[in-house]
Amino acid sequence: TEELLISQPDTGEQALEIADTLIKSGSISVLVVDSVAALTPRAELEGEMGDHHVGLQSRLMSQALRKLTSSIAQSNTLVVFINQLRMKIGVMFGSPETTTGGNALKFYSSVRMDIRRIGAIKDKDEIVGNQTRVKIVKNKVAPPFKVVEFDIMYGEGISKLGELVDLGVKAEIIDKAGSWFAYKDQKIGQGRENVKNFLRDNPPIAQEIENRILENAGVVEKAMMEGEIKPKAKEEKAEE
Repeated sequence: TEELLISQPDTGEQALEIADTLIKSGSISVLVVDSVAALTPRAELEGEMGDHHVGLQSRLMSQALRKLTSSIAQSNTLVVFINQLRMKIGVMFGSPETTTGGNALKFYSSVRMDIRRIGAIKDKDEIVGNQTRVKIVKNKVAPPFKVVEFDIMYGEGISKLGELVDLGVKAEIIDKAGSWFAYKDQKIGQGRENVKNFLRDNPPIAQEIENRILENAGVVEKAMMEGEIKPKAKEEKAEE
């Protein structure tokens, strides 16, 4: 289904119990906790302002993840924890950045992604999106430490057309000279945003560029070898 269910629990314990129940039910495909930093333990909520609660959130996450790991293993649910960065005080060497909730989440997670805004995308004077860099800092299922950059447009999400322009230039499918872009010796726009608009208005050309990018990366050839895509020659014979 394409339904979005939103729950706003009162405490961190309640939030993680709801998460465990939903995962065990097998009725959802993706569960997102936004965010770990906002999972406030019950003792902290019931205490006075200014009280010291050392390690409460870390213990909560450690206990919850022991339960959740078992539930996730028995279901087909993707669980995403969004976290926030904090700065450690007095760090002389290495990065002072750390994430909230202790170390348990770092150890239990299969994939960890560091997502950062590296710039703004403007349409004249109006900011219409963010340039984003993602680094895979941990990966149990594939090689880690890969980095990718893409656009996140307000009201649209990740810009596929922006990726087509960048990958097309990188693969030398789209020619770039100064601020001008050309495809098959035909100018398709001045400036990256104008090229994205051109591709949006001309879906067949965008699809053609995408196919050439996939072929250049060996994706199509690999799919043909695995039998996911039939060779064109066989398709033409079948049509005849």
